[in-house]
Amino acid sequence: MTQMSYDPNHCTLCPRRCGGDRTQATGRCRMPDRPVVARGALHHWEEPPLSGTRGAGTVFFSGCSLGCVFCQNDSISQGDFGKEISTERLREIFWELIRAGAHNIDLVNPTHYAHVVAQTLEDPLPVPVVWNSGGYDRVETLRALEGKIQIYLPDFKYPDTQGAKTYAGAADYPETAKAAIREMVRQTGPYEMDEAGILQRGVILRHLLLPGRLVQAKEVMDWVAETFPPHTVFFSLMSQYTPWGRAEEFPPLNRRLRKSEIRGAMAYMENLGLDGFTQGEEAAQAEYIPAFDLTGV
Repeated sequence: MTQMSYDPNHCTLCPRRCGGDRTQATGRCRMPDRPVVARGALHHWEEPPLSGTRGAGTVFFSGCSLGCVFCQNDSISQGDFGKEISTERLREIFWELIRAGAHNIDLVNPTHYAHVVAQTLEDPLPVPVVWNSGGYDRVETLRALEGKIQIYLPDFKYPDTQGAKTYAGAADYPETAKAAIREMVRQTGPYEMDEAGILQRGVILRHLLLPGRLVQAKEVMDWVAETFPPHTVFFSLMSQYTPWGRAEEFPPLNRRLRKSEIRGAMAYMENLGLDGFTQGEEAAQAEYIPAFDLTGV
């Protein structure tokens, strides 16, 4: 494991490497050095081997260094709602969720708080820790977390430079995400489940199907099939897209998915033989978005 390179006065944790002063919250993520959290609660809507019967212990961090225009969590990722807490309190939240029965500790959007995650996990937890990110992670930062994270849950949002630039202002996203995902798989190896079907180690790679972007979804699936041997990673095809955030400013995104798009993506995944999970069109509901109300914080 490498030492994490973090200077609170000149932050380069994420691929933006903006050099922001986190003591003054001037970075691209707009977040201070200490963690800002919007919710800590059991969550039953992650993939089945994460949610299980008791739920994943989700901790939602505020702020974001990627900033997709359609983000369903935009009230915290871009609106920055949340409460600043100490690293000691964050560790307490982990234990409160574990005592409540959480199968794992699921860190949602932790990229810009990698330094905090490393500190809070100096002493291992009795359940797996999930790094639930947008896939826009620096390999160097991930390497400094090796041994502390048992499960990686990255998105692979954009396989194309144009889509990444238009919808997230991150033209480097495709190659950055590919490198990050390869590093995640290197760290965990092939996925491992316990006797109850709960994931203990491994990578679940998510892709959110977007309107008019079935071709790009297929590109993502092709890359997974070509890059990793069978039964190495899980692939999660998500059909829960609902126009949200600034989607109305981008007409191609300002509609729900068509049934034909969902069926086409699911059929392609099945034909490739990818291990994993799919969502039906019923997932495209606002009820699937958690209430960001400082529960558990």
